[in-house]
Amino acid sequence: MEVIETSIPDVKLIKPKVFGDERGFFMETWNAKVFEQAGIVVTFVQDNHSRSVKHTLRGLHYQIKQPQGKLVRCTRGEVFDVVVDLRKDSPTFGQWVGEFLSEANQYQLWVPPGFAHGFLVTSEIADFQYKCTDFYAPEHERTLQWNDKTVGVEWPLEIGLSLKLSIKDKAGLDLEAAKAELEALL
Repeated sequence: MEVIETSIPDVKLIKPKVFGDERGFFMETWNAKVFEQAGIVVTFVQDNHSRSVKHTLRGLHYQIKQPQGKLVRCTRGEVFDVVVDLRKDSPTFGQWVGEFLSEANQYQLWVPPGFAHGFLVTSEIADFQYKCTDFYAPEHERTLQWNDKTVGVEWPLEIGLSLKLSIKDKAGLDLEAAKAELEALL
């Protein structure tokens, strides 16, 4: 397993070793010792699985209390996965990282607690699976605008495409409003 630092050092791209032949493949997706050596010391308490159709954009979700660290991967199809640093005192606050995760490349992304997270489905259908370090707390969930100009995520959008967004995701906060709410938690 190769663990690669991204432009935000705490966010890691994980490239598992995949062993395959005519029967299929085998790979290790989680190894506490390997992750610990990469500085990721966590306990997972919840696994999630979503299926989405092409042009679905989910996110950018975060929790203001009980923030979740997530180990994410796409097990069917392809997504463009995005994380935005919302840690109040971070030197990379408001910066984002995006990676294509797919059934073909088998990559995973480590999203530390304190980040907004979302993805855009770029294949006809995508199954997205992730492990979480804390339980989902809907009363603490918030959404950062997927198209916030201050953050400036460069989504790989097709010209003329109509995104599929939930009502919650359409009503996301801009970065300044999210920052104000996070600072008020002190």
